[in-house]
Amino acid sequence: MNPDKLPIGIQSFSEIRTRGFVYVDKTPFIASLINSGKYYFLSRPRRFGKSLFVDTLDCAFSGKKELFTGLYLSQPEAGWDFESSYPVLRVDFSGSSLHSTTDLGQWLVRLLARWEDRFGIRETQGSPGERLISIISHIAENSGNQVVILIDEYDKPILDNLKDPVLATHMRDMLRDFYGAIKPLDVYLKFVFLTGVSKFAKTGIFSGLNNLKDITLDRRYSAICGYTQSDLVTVFQTHMASRNQEKIAAWYNGYSWTGESVYNPFDILLFLDEGEFKSYWFETGTPSFLIRLLTENPCSLPVLDSFLAGEELLGSFLIEDIRPETLLFQTGYLTIKGESRVGEKLFYSVGFPNLEVKSAFSSLMLSILGGSADVSVNQLDLDSILNAGDPKRLREVFHSFFASIPHDWYRKNQLSGFEGYYASIVYAYFGSLGYVVIPEDTTNKGRIDLTVMTRTGIWIFEFKVQRSDARQDESPLAQIRERGYAEKYRADGRSVYEIGIVFDPESRNIVTWEVG
Repeated sequence: MNPDKLPIGIQSFSEIRTRGFVYVDKTPFIASLINSGKYYFLSRPRRFGKSLFVDTLDCAFSGKKELFTGLYLSQPEAGWDFESSYPVLRVDFSGSSLHSTTDLGQWLVRLLARWEDRFGIRETQGSPGERLISIISHIAENSGNQVVILIDEYDKPILDNLKDPVLATHMRDMLRDFYGAIKPLDVYLKFVFLTGVSKFAKTGIFSGLNNLKDITLDRRYSAICGYTQSDLVTVFQTHMASRNQEKIAAWYNGYSWTGESVYNPFDILLFLDEGEFKSYWFETGTPSFLIRLLTENPCSLPVLDSFLAGEELLGSFLIEDIRPETLLFQTGYLTIKGESRVGEKLFYSVGFPNLEVKSAFSSLMLSILGGSADVSVNQLDLDSILNAGDPKRLREVFHSFFASIPHDWYRKNQLSGFEGYYASIVYAYFGSLGYVVIPEDTTNKGRIDLTVMTRTGIWIFEFKVQRSDARQDESPLAQIRERGYAEKYRADGRSVYEIGIVFDPESRNIVTWEVG
């Protein structure tokens, strides 16, 4: 048996442990959870190992001691009693496709019927929530043990229907009533654990189950899913041998929930298998509701790369009023880079987690911002233009792209009217190709709008939008020079290029391109 087999896509703890796949020991977190409380909620993006952790919990509470040999949970200091096993009820929406309240209602009825059949309970009556109360009390009384409830992807029926807010709200209300039935069953319950991608406002799904401890931003559990850098160099030592660890970290590390940063396991396992730097996680499919939300509520890409957010922005959202930044954070396109306090209020520094997400998300936004304009042709030339240090040809790339956006595209949407549209397109071009792109680059005399670093050069950009009266107060190049923005990089050794760009909102193109 090969002890170095990579568990790509495997969500079964028993399969990983019995078939010789590499396993990163997450059981210290199980011991911590059971020793600290009873009701928990964890939000993590898709393909982050939530289902594997839920399955590990199932095996632990079911008393499958043989699967935990050599792991922390089997050690005396963990305090886990494998001689005691508990009935485990699993709710898993990950494989479901429910697009009506009827679909959801029938799905819940089938689930409850399976539990009744499994535990030999006479068919219960009433709503799904009422039946759940009856089933759990019967299981606990008949078995003499408390019940464990594990709910995976609790929010999928809602997220799958965000394109229809009315339907999504009805789905939320049905699930709220079902999950809310758990609250009065405390005496019958040993442990409750919910996972999902999103967290809805307390007036929504959690109002009926408000005793959950949310560990999403608890730094002690930041690495509960995903692999740390230490995991990579120890557990995956054979696969990491002779690889460029710094480049791997730049591409795939960086996801953080206020604690230790981690790699997305799906990403890094595919990379270790194939050895190619690609957008493995991103290419598994960006939700259509996210694309629609970004089209209807565009965000400035340079701003998304680094901004401060309060707990209320990252914590939860309402179906009726979804903030793009909130959804981008909860779905894994943004992550926490740091924390700071202003007075007594806690703020998080938020940005793209790594090069994979930054480049792939930039490509996605470039296609959204540019309509049907051909991006790939210009991208092919961009690297050679930058490394040749040719500002004139660079201007031609951007001028050509703006000119290629169909006029009808502007008529159908208002994207070009939002603040940061032009700077976002410039950012997206560079970001999509994986360059180091620094928005609002701080110097001792101000902030550079955009700094782009390539192998051979450093490009400093300042943007302005032409005023409606056709006057321009100060040229962007004059601002670069007056404030000495380039001085920050003079000692770098690479050539420094200063570019001032003025956009005309009427012609929707570049009217001035100044080179220093």
